[in-house]
Amino acid sequence: MKISDFLGLLGGLALFLYGMQMMSAGLEAAAGNRMKRILEKLTANRFLGVLVGAGITAAIQSSSATTVMAVGFVNSGMMTLRQAVWIIMGANIGTTVTGLLIALDVGVLAPLFAFIGVSFVVFLKKPVLHHWGQIIAGLGILFLGMEMMSGAMKPLRESAFFIDLMTKMSNPLLGILVGMLFTAIIQSSSASVGILQTLAASGLIGLPSAVYILFGQNIGTCVTAVLASIGTNRSAKRTTIIHLLFNIIGTTLFTVLCMLTPLTSLVESMLPASPAGQIAAMHTLFNIATTLLLLPFGTQLAKIAEHILPDHTSGNINQRCLMYIKPVDTSREHRIGTSAIVLTGISRELNRMAEIVETNVRESFLTVLDGIPKRLPDVEDAEETIDYLNKEISRYISTVIVHETNERDSAQISMFFKIAGNLERIGDHAMNISEYTKRMAEKNLVFSEAVRKEIVQMQDVSLAAMQLVYPLESITTERLEQIAQLEQKIDDMTLALRQNQIQRMHNGADDESAVLYSELLTDFERIGDHILNIGEAMAQISQPVAFEAV
Repeated sequence: MKISDFLGLLGGLALFLYGMQMMSAGLEAAAGNRMKRILEKLTANRFLGVLVGAGITAAIQSSSATTVMAVGFVNSGMMTLRQAVWIIMGANIGTTVTGLLIALDVGVLAPLFAFIGVSFVVFLKKPVLHHWGQIIAGLGILFLGMEMMSGAMKPLRESAFFIDLMTKMSNPLLGILVGMLFTAIIQSSSASVGILQTLAASGLIGLPSAVYILFGQNIGTCVTAVLASIGTNRSAKRTTIIHLLFNIIGTTLFTVLCMLTPLTSLVESMLPASPAGQIAAMHTLFNIATTLLLLPFGTQLAKIAEHILPDHTSGNINQRCLMYIKPVDTSREHRIGTSAIVLTGISRELNRMAEIVETNVRESFLTVLDGIPKRLPDVEDAEETIDYLNKEISRYISTVIVHETNERDSAQISMFFKIAGNLERIGDHAMNISEYTKRMAEKNLVFSEAVRKEIVQMQDVSLAAMQLVYPLESITTERLEQIAQLEQKIDDMTLALRQNQIQRMHNGADDESAVLYSELLTDFERIGDHILNIGEAMAQISQPVAFEAV
């Protein structure tokens, strides 16, 4: 094999993988966070879940990408482990489409697909058509790469060493190992199966040897999902275990069948003139048969995964770490479902932050009512957690928003940034309120019974408003109206309570406590303003609505 042939093989593989990545990026940009709503509706039913998994994989020509998406969705809480089972099964069926298209010699249309896709991107103005152009162009580039690999491998037909090497693949264990390692290295079963078809079409390997490499390729494709599960929660790791179990069970079953029955000869006799078609048929049979066999036992597969990787005690809500956000390396690759995973993770983290903020608002008013700073250490600790979450969520948003290609999802991420800042400011005002107890203790100040009743009223209204802003996804236009009404009530209360305080000062109230109470009223009013800002930000995601914070 000449160096030019070897370079042609590498170039073809590069085009194949790049075409696959283009299709994945195009689908992500076109669908974005809508992928979440589609999957929520369809994965509750196992048959629909299998069809969704197969459809997505057929569209992007990569079962690895679909499985990685499932791992990410389970990690973010968007999908349960049992729903992911059906997606994974469908992905294994969908990945056979590439082999079938190669067997049908669709590659002759590759230049046409590439031309149509590029024309969409270059000549049409609508962004959604650009995204579809990416998908179509990616398909064309994928098959152009396959044609390059096919041409580069033709000289191998005259290599005695390579032919001798291929004959040794009739050993089942060796064939499975080679297929597994090769697919693990290039992280694409579609590409490795395509290369195997090219070798078969060139007469370099027969089906009796190719089947074992093919079965190993199905195991090797799990490596991408294993790598993606690093740093995820236990449910996401269990998703990877299910993917491995599926392919190991299928490989074991079909290896035994090929060794003990004439299955290989039967497939050869069905397509005697098409070695590539034989491999495509065996690949399709492997995945469909394994899916049909395991479909009734999807729940049991999930239980086995849970047994292999049992639960451990989860962290406290005040733990100073990100619980729902997993870093996404969008600069390296653009995987389908990324937008949905990112948005869900940020939303859950913000809801957690809002819960801590609400608790601190409650504790801050109780601290002032006690008049002694015994609750202050807990409030301070929670405030540090709030500040930490704001900093880390904001840093994460600034990283991912640069790579977001879906305009609507980009706008939603921007609103999340605004929400994080407003939650942090509410936490600051709660901290201010609780710290007034230090001055009260130092100067031996005591609020009158009338002032204490007013503080209780402030606490009740503030908590009622806070409870309307989370969970964030529950904020609708109607709920925003309720938030705006409460914010106006806070403004009106602040004005009335200031008048009451002025009257008490005329009646000889302590000047020091009057100043402190005036500052408390300012914090109370600001809390209402920031709550309204949060409501506006969430409502704008679905429908632009304007309420001005006074």
